[in-house]
Amino acid sequence: MSKWIVVFFCIAPLYLWGFDYVKIYREGGLEAIKTQLQKELANPDYWAESLKDEDVRFGYYESVQYIFIANKQASTLTLYQKNGNRLEQKYTLDSLMGSKTGDKMVEGDLKTPIGVYDLTSRLTKLDSFYGPLAYVTSYPNTYDKVRGKTGHGIWIHGLPLSGEREINTRGCIAINNDKLSEIDKVINHQQAVLLTSEDTLGEMSKIQAAALLGDLFAWRQAWEESDLQTYLGFYDEQHFKRFDKMRFEDFKNYKRKVFERKESKRIDFTDINISPYPNKKGEALFRIAFHEKYRASSGYRFEGNKEIYVRLVNGKMRIIAEK
Repeated sequence: MSKWIVVFFCIAPLYLWGFDYVKIYREGGLEAIKTQLQKELANPDYWAESLKDEDVRFGYYESVQYIFIANKQASTLTLYQKNGNRLEQKYTLDSLMGSKTGDKMVEGDLKTPIGVYDLTSRLTKLDSFYGPLAYVTSYPNTYDKVRGKTGHGIWIHGLPLSGEREINTRGCIAINNDKLSEIDKVINHQQAVLLTSEDTLGEMSKIQAAALLGDLFAWRQAWEESDLQTYLGFYDEQHFKRFDKMRFEDFKNYKRKVFERKESKRIDFTDINISPYPNKKGEALFRIAFHEKYRASSGYRFEGNKEIYVRLVNGKMRIIAEK
C-alpha cells in the first residue's frame, strides 16, 4: 500500500474543529491539509480544548516527567511526577539553600538562583561533603546570561556523610541523603526540570498555556513563510536580547536579510515544554524549550534543542531572550 493511501486512510475519518478534512483533501490535496492543520495549531481555541483535562499548574510538558519545585522562603523541595494528564506529588522535603535571600546575581553571593533549570548531569564519587550524589543544574541559563548573571555549580545534592550539617549552603539545594537516594531510584534526571522561587510559585493557567502554544505555532508559521512583520511581532522590542547579546534592532536587520532570500523551509517543533518562570516582579514570564528540526532549500540544516523566554502581554507572547 502506498504512503499516500495510508495517509488518506489516516485523514479520511477526520471532521474536527468544524472542518471537513476529507473535503479539504479532495479540493487541495495534502498541502491543503497541512495548511489547515498549521492554522489549527496556531489557534488558542484548539489548545484550550486539548488542555481541558491537563494539569498545567506547573507547566505544560511533552518530554519532562519530573518537576522539582524549590520554595526558598519555606526551605522545601517538592517533587511532582507526571502521570498521564495529572501531577502526582511524590515528596516534599526540608532542604538547605543559599545563606542569602533574593535572586542569585553574581558568583559568590551565596544565593540560590530563582528561575527554571534543567538537570544536566548526575554526579557520584564526590567529596563526602555533598552526600551520595548530586544533580547539576543548568544555571546560568540563557535568560540569566543575557542579564549578566554569573556563577556556576548550582546542584541538588545531599548532606555531609560525616553527619556534620551547615545551616545553609553557598547557593545549592541540599536534602537528606536517604531521601535523595530514594529520589534517584525514581527519576531520570534527563526528564526533570527544577523551578526555584523565593516563596510560593505562581501557577500557570490553562488560558495562558493555550495562548502560549497557539502563539508558538503562529511564530513558527510566520518563520516558515518568511513573513517578517508577523514574525517580529512576537518579539519584545524593548527588552529582547539574543543569547549573544544581540538586541532587537540588529536582530531585525539580520532576519530581514535572511527572509529576503525567500527560500522555502520546513521547521518542526517536538518535545515542547513550557514552564512558568518564577520572578520577583510576579510577571507572566515563561520558558519554552523544544526540539527544533530546520531544513531550508539552500541546503542549510539544523537539528537541536532551542529555548525562548517570553512574557505574556495582553494574552500575546513576546520573546525577551532566545537561544
